[in-house]
Amino acid sequence: MAIKVADLGQTAKPAEPADKILTVMFENLQEKLQRAFKTLRGQAVLNEENIQEALREIRLALLEADVNFKVVKQLIDHIQERAVGQQVATALSPGEQVIKILRDELVETLGRDTAKLKFASQPPTVVLMAGLQGSGKTTTSGKLANWLKNGGHRPLLVSVDVYRPAAREQLKIVAQAIKSNLYEGEVTEANTATVERLVKEARREAVNTGSDVLIVDTAGRLHIDDQLMDEMQSLKRLLNPQEILFVADAMTGQDAVRSADEFHKKLTLTGVVLTKMDGDARGGAALSIRQVTGQPIKFIGVGEKYDALEPFHPDRIVSRILGMGDILSLIEKAESQMDKKKAQELANKALTGDGFSLEDFRDQLRQVKKMGSLQSLMGMLPSIGPFAGLQKHADKVDEGQINRVEAIINSMTNQERIHHEVINGSRRKRIARGSGTSVQEVNSLLRQYAQMRKMFKQMGKGNFARKLAGMKLPGM
Repeated sequence: MAIKVADLGQTAKPAEPADKILTVMFENLQEKLQRAFKTLRGQAVLNEENIQEALREIRLALLEADVNFKVVKQLIDHIQERAVGQQVATALSPGEQVIKILRDELVETLGRDTAKLKFASQPPTVVLMAGLQGSGKTTTSGKLANWLKNGGHRPLLVSVDVYRPAAREQLKIVAQAIKSNLYEGEVTEANTATVERLVKEARREAVNTGSDVLIVDTAGRLHIDDQLMDEMQSLKRLLNPQEILFVADAMTGQDAVRSADEFHKKLTLTGVVLTKMDGDARGGAALSIRQVTGQPIKFIGVGEKYDALEPFHPDRIVSRILGMGDILSLIEKAESQMDKKKAQELANKALTGDGFSLEDFRDQLRQVKKMGSLQSLMGMLPSIGPFAGLQKHADKVDEGQINRVEAIINSMTNQERIHHEVINGSRRKRIARGSGTSVQEVNSLLRQYAQMRKMFKQMGKGNFARKLAGMKLPGM
């Protein structure tokens, strides 16, 4: 059975890599902040006069990103208090000093540590999902179940939205897609008594089936009302949940912050999940919601696919906002997607130069493709320093070119892949026909490959980062 977009309460669109989404969401803020830092170049001491212009730029950048005005004022006051009168460290320029102070303040605002789920000492752990209608609560419940499954847990889903049959049917379809257990129960009347019966039965089912987490997808409204809150408070008393997660639509900006604050006052939330971060969100909700509610952002939804839910890492988000990249996430992505033994073998061959064949080059491209698009990977690199050149060209990457390169190499014989020097004019024409490309593209690949072999060999002897920044990558 196909779900209608209206049932999902979300706009259907192709899933984007999380790292690319975050780059797009914060890129305007990043550009404005970089402009603010430039005003401080050449100064020896940070004083009232030379910092005011930079603070005005930072304030404007944050407000335009839809950050709550009280949060902006607090940030600016703290930065000014810490920055003015400080002697600039010999290793830092005034701009870098302010970046460091701003980074510390933003991390403090978002929370220093990645917030983790609390689990019950005696299973099942109960997670109560709260939120307004259309925020993506049902889909997020399924994504959370999938995330828990991948972490070795045995979640059980239950929908207590007895007022909208489409919501219960949607959760059933999601549970089937992720192969998660679902307790359906029977609904005869759409009232609070039915809701309470369902959660009691679901908890009993979780115990009987050995499910260690019970995820309760609750009803939502288009606005906060007394009936909704009374029912949520009743569920809280019955279940005594370890987690009450508020699912907020990041695209609604400060409305999401206000709604989260209202729910927190009535229910005492334990955390927030920001959804639709793949939309036109400007990032303000992410920077405001913890400060206003006092509750951490625990997860972010970054696409329509069921694996598009990620833990929220405050320090990494701040690094991305300030143009410092997200090397830790890049490393984690590589570790989770790449064959370590094969990667090591390829690295050893590449750095010697001589043993690195076109077949190895193809294998390396396949390893990189597992990690996501080149554009998204480049988005994780710092936009300053030796990688700045790569960042500038990230939007010019032709992802289809990588597939064409692989097709060209696939059209070669084993001998040609291992000994590229045997590829003469007639062989190039045959390879072009077999791969559906042109002789010019084959020639271009061979030139890039020769350049890469030489560059890799040099990397074994010199500064890796600077040489990588100067390379022309396939697809650019």
